[in-house]
Amino acid sequence: MLRTPVRAPQANAYCERLVGTLRRECLDFLIPLSENHLRMMLQEWVRHYNQGRPHLSLGPGIPADTADSNKERAIRQLRTRARHRLPAHCEIRARPILGGLHHEYYLEKIAA
Repeated sequence: MLRTPVRAPQANAYCERLVGTLRRECLDFLIPLSENHLRMMLQEWVRHYNQGRPHLSLGPGIPADTADSNKERAIRQLRTRARHRLPAHCEIRARPILGGLHHEYYLEKIAA
């Protein structure tokens, strides 16, 4: 087993980056009431981080497709054709994450 030096953040840069992001985006704003509550918060944040949060390295994209990938892929194609305009039959919806601390935005077709 290889141990990292004490107080040397560059020795394990990837871990330090993830822990810092977790702290800044989640734990600085929420107080876990128990270990079970902390686990639930972290599961929701990890899902948001891996599937819904835009990452700068991917441009405006998100890392993984969501469960409704076929429906959202079709809406994404509509969005790219329209460039910066919203299609007439779609509107923007928000899904709250961690009790409203973060939001995931998506296009939804309006029922005619």
